[in-house]
Amino acid sequence: MVDVPFVDLAAAHAEVEEEVLAGFRRVLAATAFVQGPDVDAFEREYAAFAGAAHCVGVANGTDALELALRALGAGPGSEVVLPANTFVATAEAVVRTGARPVLVDAEPEHLLMDPAAAAKAVGPATAAIVPVHLYGRLAPAAPFLELGPPVLEDAAQSQGARIAGEGLFGAIAATSFYPGKNLGAYGDAGAVVTGSAELARTVRLLRDHGSERKYRHEIIGFNSRLDTLQAVVLRAKLRRLAAWNGLRRAAAARYAELLDGVPGLTLPAPAGEEHVWHLYVVRVTGRDRDEVAGRLAGLGVRCGVHYPVPVHMQPAFRYLGHGPGDFPVAAAAAGEILSLPMFPQITAAQQERVAAALRKILG
Repeated sequence: MVDVPFVDLAAAHAEVEEEVLAGFRRVLAATAFVQGPDVDAFEREYAAFAGAAHCVGVANGTDALELALRALGAGPGSEVVLPANTFVATAEAVVRTGARPVLVDAEPEHLLMDPAAAAKAVGPATAAIVPVHLYGRLAPAAPFLELGPPVLEDAAQSQGARIAGEGLFGAIAATSFYPGKNLGAYGDAGAVVTGSAELARTVRLLRDHGSERKYRHEIIGFNSRLDTLQAVVLRAKLRRLAAWNGLRRAAAARYAELLDGVPGLTLPAPAGEEHVWHLYVVRVTGRDRDEVAGRLAGLGVRCGVHYPVPVHMQPAFRYLGHGPGDFPVAAAAAGEILSLPMFPQITAAQQERVAAALRKILG
């Protein structure tokens, strides 16, 4: 029997293949490989989708975070507040600017950054606060906006998500188009979105050697341009993203029914039309999570863990001086969370197989 994949990128490609190949032929014929018309078009289209005035395509999501932080003034001598429960790229981007990451714990229900902990971490050197929108759910806007420093949203997992009908809310947001994201490229790609023309201009300068005009460099910049071929892929997928997010919501609702009452399994809280379910993350209690994941793999169900080691316990960040007990919510979650197969094209039969395997193991 064929395994249930964690993510099925081939199924997504099948839906856009014809359009993508036609776009590739167009780019190849024009030899518009760098900063071509498709990049400009995608930036306009994604800005409209995100409800922002400006979108700046960059090479990857980590660069998007770093360039957004630099645009906000983060650098040596400053601090950036971010959650311990995030992918390491969020913290890496801070370090790459020369700023110091100030980690805070997660809140226990959704595992997003705890606003109360963030409030205690803000100080006179805080250049930015970075709430990370995890699993397809937005962090709440008001508790972070009222703290004072500018808010940079890490929106790599929340493309299309809303709270009370509203989308991105900070001064600036960074997203990744890594292939497995809700909107995924065929390699690395990312973007920065903002309502500020000044911030957008700064990011545009930073991504292209500090230049708006060839051989004139206003600031020290980077080479972090969105590849034109990736823009072709992203444009094709963006046209389908709202529908694909709807399919993810339907799949999440189906999981909620299929997994109701499974012993030792805590399901994510429902979130209606506003959650885009980049990941469907359950918590395994009373059993060894890694053992459960291994047994699921033996039954042909591929899962993930997002994330098994919090930032403060990563060897690269030992210099921050944290210990295992510093962020107890994030640490406890790291040993329990399990991401089940989730992608727009997942079938009811595949989800039923996932549920049957979990009931067999945990029941």
